[in-house]
Amino acid sequence: AEAAMACLAVDPAILLVVVGVLTFLITFCGCVGSLRENICLLQTFSVCLTVVFLLQLAAGVLGFVFSDKARGKVSEIINGAIVHYRDDLDLQNLIDFGQKEFSCCGGVSYKDWSQNMYFNCTAANPSRERCSVPFSCCLQDAQEAVINTMCGQGMQAMSYLEASAFIYTNGCIDKLVNWIHSNLFLLGGIALGLAVPQLVGILLAQILINQIRDQIKLQLYNQQHRADPWY
Repeated sequence: AEAAMACLAVDPAILLVVVGVLTFLITFCGCVGSLRENICLLQTFSVCLTVVFLLQLAAGVLGFVFSDKARGKVSEIINGAIVHYRDDLDLQNLIDFGQKEFSCCGGVSYKDWSQNMYFNCTAANPSRERCSVPFSCCLQDAQEAVINTMCGQGMQAMSYLEASAFIYTNGCIDKLVNWIHSNLFLLGGIALGLAVPQLVGILLAQILINQIRDQIKLQLYNQQHRADPWY
């Protein structure tokens, strides 16, 4: 059960499904609430957007202030993904994509793959992939038409200098941190691009709620005066 929960925590398909369901529910409240002029749904839409915005803001601030702890958490997530590399095809494809995109291998180094039961580099491991690394760690040859999926065979048994001729020996954590530092303006622009529509949505929802309440008050006022015999 613990292994299953750990796998679900890093499964990209599960994460996308959860995010998609939450996005659908929030937008459903906003869309139906505005069409039907339902204050309850509009309030729910506005509150949910506010909570999401505050969570994003808090995550950004905490990640910046506690960068060391954030790095440790990222390292923990990557190590968990390495352990469950063979357990889920979506997770496996995500790790392979990340290692090829950032030209890295493992968390801190390529020897982190020894945490996986198939790649574990101990004499007691009966796996045929003992002391190996995934093919996404290998140096790519532009002229190679067919990918050699066994190119990482026995690489953990080699030293850094020997292995560097065949695979990426640097870990993905340092590569990811360096990429973040070199793309701060891009990440800031993306964050701003996500925040502005949320703030506009909150503002428009509140304006519509106030307009609906004004209409309700006007209708009640008219009904009261129509019931007045002196009207």
